[in-house]
Amino acid sequence: MYSRQILPNFGKYMNLRDSNILIVDDDQDVLTAVRLLLKPLVKSIAFSRYPDELKSLLKEKEYDIILLDMNFKSGIHSGNEGLFWLKEIKKQKPQAIVILITAYGDIDLAVRSLKEGAEDFILKPWQNDKLIHSLHAAFKKQIKPTPAPTNDISLLGESEKMKDLMVKVSKVAPTDANVLILGENGSGKDVLAHQIHYHSSRAEKPFIKVDLGALTESLFESELFGHKKGSFTDAREDRMGRIEAAQGGTLFLDEIGNINLTQQAKLLTVIQNRHITRIGSNIPSQVDIRLICATNLPVSELANEQRFRRDLLYRINTVDLSLPPLRERGRDIEILARYFMQTYTEKYFKPDLKLGHSAITKLMNYSFPGNIRELQYTIERAVILCDKEELTGTEILFSGIESSHKLVDTVDFKLSNVEKNTVIKVLEKHNGNITKAAKELGITRTALYRRLNKYEI
Repeated sequence: MYSRQILPNFGKYMNLRDSNILIVDDDQDVLTAVRLLLKPLVKSIAFSRYPDELKSLLKEKEYDIILLDMNFKSGIHSGNEGLFWLKEIKKQKPQAIVILITAYGDIDLAVRSLKEGAEDFILKPWQNDKLIHSLHAAFKKQIKPTPAPTNDISLLGESEKMKDLMVKVSKVAPTDANVLILGENGSGKDVLAHQIHYHSSRAEKPFIKVDLGALTESLFESELFGHKKGSFTDAREDRMGRIEAAQGGTLFLDEIGNINLTQQAKLLTVIQNRHITRIGSNIPSQVDIRLICATNLPVSELANEQRFRRDLLYRINTVDLSLPPLRERGRDIEILARYFMQTYTEKYFKPDLKLGHSAITKLMNYSFPGNIRELQYTIERAVILCDKEELTGTEILFSGIESSHKLVDTVDFKLSNVEKNTVIKVLEKHNGNITKAAKELGITRTALYRRLNKYEI
């Protein structure tokens, strides 16, 4: 019922790896054949031998493509069953992409199926490469232009530093210039990279992120450049690298400051020559990519020749964009905090919980070494633990994960500020337990409450 022809090139069907496929056919051999053929290529495959299960299957999950047989009852080869179920699918999911398959096809049936909304019409036994090409073409129609990042809240703000940054982004994004994004961990470098891609002429093409800090030396070449089957022990099939997967789009190399000098040399060759050679191959392939890199290191450290090649730095640094740390963004802290409050009060079903003035004051006085990521987790934890109608400074407890954390004004020796900071630190130490905090401070609970009111903690 199917062809065993070997596929000429799995790599060119890379996009199918994000697809969810449903096949409905009463022939178990067909289901088995499709499973073996598509399993290495797609994200998931679901099967059914019974078309009357379609309605429940489509309610349970979204499928990118549905492969549907046209004849289910023995001895009936009109294709009417397939056309009936095609109409049922379209009633439930008007945008569904359906490819019809049948062993008894003719021109009239093919024309009828396409008029009823089928994407394609394939005859059994099929050629493997033709079936996959049809799936690939259908799935490409499902791919929408890269949407604006849903987590672009990192770029919310009214501070002058963020306004200046976004002006630069508006000028740089439409070009193909290589961009180096500088900023501390948690400041939103990956979000900024997405924004640049989204506002570029490559927005409809792939955005491929590579976390270089997570790649071991042995995986570096294979992940970036790809490999040929048999080129090393675990190379069981040809594999496209991340650079090649970004063809026509944007390649985002995060934590580029973490790679060693040997890896830098190999990357420099690719950037200069705009071609890659897979491990185990002698044939170079041209690549057309827009390169964005990011690091939490200052440029002065990258300029150290013993750590980072200066010629590579010049290549990746046509334009550099610096994301300011959260502690330098002033009232942006409050804007972001209110955004996270809205997010987590909805998530944890606490719609009446409000962000109090003392909580805002405490947040504004904190240095946020973990930046936006730390602010987000701080607000989420506070929302979860708060059982009142207003979230106050008492519920704002900063994590001990950031060992370097301190209040911005701890060097202020004014007695009132020293007392206020001491109270806050002791409360944090005891996770808001008033009795224990008062005991360590050597004052009564009543006296501690007076200080909380006095300093709006």
